[in-house]
Amino acid sequence: MEQNKIRILIVDDHSLMRQGLKQILEIEEDIEVVGLAVDGEEGLEKCIKLKPDVMLLDINMPNMNGIQTLRRIKDMGIETKVIMLTIHDDREYLFETVNIGAEGYVLKDAESSSLISAIRNVHCGESYIHPSLASEFVREYKTRGADCEKEHSKNKLTRREYEVLTLIAEGLNNKEIAENLFISEKTVKNHVSNIFKKIDVNDRTQAAIYAFKHNIKKI
Repeated sequence: MEQNKIRILIVDDHSLMRQGLKQILEIEEDIEVVGLAVDGEEGLEKCIKLKPDVMLLDINMPNMNGIQTLRRIKDMGIETKVIMLTIHDDREYLFETVNIGAEGYVLKDAESSSLISAIRNVHCGESYIHPSLASEFVREYKTRGADCEKEHSKNKLTRREYEVLTLIAEGLNNKEIAENLFISEKTVKNHVSNIFKKIDVNDRTQAAIYAFKHNIKKI
């Protein structure tokens, strides 16, 4: 029995980018490009009509840009997951689009394998931020973090779990966290598992986003 393909809508004002992405993605057996759009207005219309699983959304476009389009999609309660496509100069928008509700954020010059991984992860209900953007996200958060909502997770997490979560948000892996806190890697794994359950996330990226949104930083 053939598995259902991940249905993709590509929204970008550059024809070469649209066609290039289409060719790259359709090589994959589990991905199907169901539509192309040249700007946010057309993208929103096709999103409503075609109901794709995932939309690849450029940020800088005429008529309705990617941020405006993303906000409309989320306000309307459309279930399509959104991955923002950006160039290096648009990194300032990372924090804003994640707060609006983008499920993924990928640089246009990333390897095609990164985009395909992002699509599959997001389709499965996970979040995806390209690894090279993690430090940028942390820096941007530190400049705006004071304005974030402060629904403190200190009430949910033990002090050690709180410390582990702050290090996850900084991009450290389990081994690095263990070295930083002078505990075993196995203990870190247990803490990470407990954190995921308590804050209701499935992966480290979602945990990091949770930490940023709730102003969780080192004590």
